[in-house]
Amino acid sequence: MPSFILTFGLILLPLGGFAQGTSIALGGIQQDTSQPVEVSADNLSVDQENGTAIFSGNVVIGQGEMRLAADRVLVVYAADQSRIQRLEASGGVTLVTGPDAAEAERADYDIDAGTVVMSGDVLLTQGNNALTSDSMTVDLKTGSAQMQGRVKTVLQSRN
Repeated sequence: MPSFILTFGLILLPLGGFAQGTSIALGGIQQDTSQPVEVSADNLSVDQENGTAIFSGNVVIGQGEMRLAADRVLVVYAADQSRIQRLEASGGVTLVTGPDAAEAERADYDIDAGTVVMSGDVLLTQGNNALTSDSMTVDLKTGSAQMQGRVKTVLQSRN
């Protein structure tokens, strides 16, 4: 996997406008969740008994065009250990799909369902626009997301 360096600066703007929840398009891609999942990290701990692995330190996960970075990721394998069932990321989580990026305290990726649920101070940037919420559910099959819990946004005009 090519080295992944995520660099983006955010200008913190006062966030105005709010709603209980909102749907948005995310990244303009539809993720093929059957693609291989590539993981790189500083450390790996495997528990054969319960079918889990913990990657820690500069964890970067790639699947197709999607990238997820975090301090720690718990990998849960299917009962027969033939495939990854779920990824649970925590600590400085960043999800990048196409031109969009989201940050949160935690992200749970259910590979079979093709969903990523991000929670804890979610910040989504799309170009010059920024949205914040308590949680965001991303449907990777449709490329859409639902933001929930005190949604705030700043929408930039073309001027």
